Amino acid sequence: MTRVIVLFLALSCLGLEVSAQQQEASNVINIKVSRSVTAITYRAKTSTKVDFRGTALQPRAEGKAEVTSKEGRLSIEADFLKLDPALVLGPEYLTYVLWAISPEGRPVNLGEVVLDGDKAHLKVTSRLQAFAMIVTAEPYFSVSIPSEMVVLENFARDNTKGRADYVDAKFELLKRGRYEDAGLKATRIDPKSPLELYEARNALQVAKWQQADRLAADSFEKASAALVRAEDFNERKERKLTIAAAREAAQLGEDARVIAEKRGEEERLAQERREADEREARAEAEAENETRRRAEAEMQKKLEEEARKRAELERIVAEKEKAEAEKKRLEAELLATKAAAREKEAREAAEKAEREKQELRQRLLDQLNRILPTKDTPRGLQLTMADILFDSGRYNLRPGAREALAKLSGIILAHPGLKLDIEGHTDNVGGDSYNQTLSEKRAGAVRDYLTNQGLGADSVTAKGFGEHMPISDNTSAQGRQQNRRVEIIVSGEAIGTSIR
Repeated sequence: MTRVIVLFLALSCLGLEVSAQQQEASNVINIKVSRSVTAITYRAKTSTKVDFRGTALQPRAEGKAEVTSKEGRLSIEADFLKLDPALVLGPEYLTYVLWAISPEGRPVNLGEVVLDGDKAHLKVTSRLQAFAMIVTAEPYFSVSIPSEMVVLENFARDNTKGRADYVDAKFELLKRGRYEDAGLKATRIDPKSPLELYEARNALQVAKWQQADRLAADSFEKASAALVRAEDFNERKERKLTIAAAREAAQLGEDARVIAEKRGEEERLAQERREADEREARAEAEAENETRRRAEAEMQKKLEEEARKRAELERIVAEKEKAEAEKKRLEAELLATKAAAREKEAREAAEKAEREKQELRQRLLDQLNRILPTKDTPRGLQLTMADILFDSGRYNLRPGAREALAKLSGIILAHPGLKLDIEGHTDNVGGDSYNQTLSEKRAGAVRDYLTNQGLGADSVTAKGFGEHMPISDNTSAQGRQQNRRVEIIVSGEAIGTSIR
């Protein structure tokens, strides 16, 4: 375990001192804490637990986490209790974020802490091996720098497995004043609208305040378009689509903000370089004038000219090296942009494929329900053939059963790649061996009929379970009739998982 010293900047609660020079230089500052938070160097291939305690901002809050090291990464499963809504800390705060802080002070956003009442649960992973964990209140989930509103910090238990050191780690916290400057104001949260929509609005407001609409116009435009989609979905009461579009808008807004912040810094440095060049040019002119005024001998003039030529040559070489470095930087940015575009295209293609699977699954469910009672299960689409479709005590298919199976085979043949698992069941009347044999023969009769209709034998399996998997009570005639059934499970990659 590593003890990382960090400062939770809550001036009214912790009594911190920040110099005027720091405040003038930047609104984002490095802070040293008046108390410590535990960072742990976790052992490889082990599992251990840590606790969370509330800070002065939310002293009732608490939590715990199990950290498991495996396959080159750490899995973190955390539970938090007694958390008040983030809005109690200020109108600009809408949600909470779990952070990992490395011993060198690098913050990593591990994920959003979504409240269910006053509780939250999340499971995330990290590539860090040694880190502290804190929870902060944030205006939106995709922030890349933690705010000063730290509400929870981790503490090691007596039995926590790890190595202990003491490290003075400094990391950047975004001061509350920055969000106030960005124009984030109090707003009434409509419970009918997803909280993610308000987070997205905050993200766009912060990005615009950072001049992302000018310095990162393309990224800001994409974020704005995503927010427009989210607002439209919300108007149409499509909650899931609203949440997805709002989260996309918040992420894109944060990306635009980071890009704008970087480019703004580049503009500032470029302006400083221009001013330095101008000062250098004026100094050179004054030097030349002074040289001419004091030129008492030709030799002195020649020496000064040679010195000027050497300086000019060094400047040309430096400018050439600078131009080459800028070219390499632009090439690297282009490659990164192309890679991000390819990744986005792949993600969109995967999402489209999943939607198509769900749509096909829904269509099949509707079609099959018109043939036999059908329901969606995690195993696949489950059709139920009642006992009345067989001769009593036999496995002969009645005309109604053959008609239903013929329709079923037509639908399945229209969608290659689907698999059918046929399962026979009986009630508990009769001996166990008799019921097992009857269930197997009924399942086999269905399988044989379907393969005769053109379904591939390798895509249809049959199995009998006898009386061992009842779905109703065998003590009544109605219950026994429900237990005498054949179930057909339709599954396959083409229809994916169960419909939500």
